[in-house]
Amino acid sequence: MPETQVPTEPQRLRALEHANAIRLARAELKRRIAEGDVSAAEVILECPDAAIRWTVSELLLSQRRWGSTRCRKFLERNGVS
Repeated sequence: MPETQVPTEPQRLRALEHANAIRLARAELKRRIAEGDVSAAEVILECPDAAIRWTVSELLLSQRRWGSTRCRKFLERNGVS
């Protein structure tokens, strides 16, 4: 049976630093969307690194006054799963 490789300490720290940087970038982008500095359309068209793995619903929910019900109805009405 092959042994599971445990990442070396520096590699693990780099991965943690990278994950933290992505979390901070996502939080900043969500804040900018909520404040109206950036639109959801801009995020879709430009797709910054922080938003690469976001779902459309996660992006929509970042907007001010967009709750789960409004988001779900919008996605259903537009045929987005």
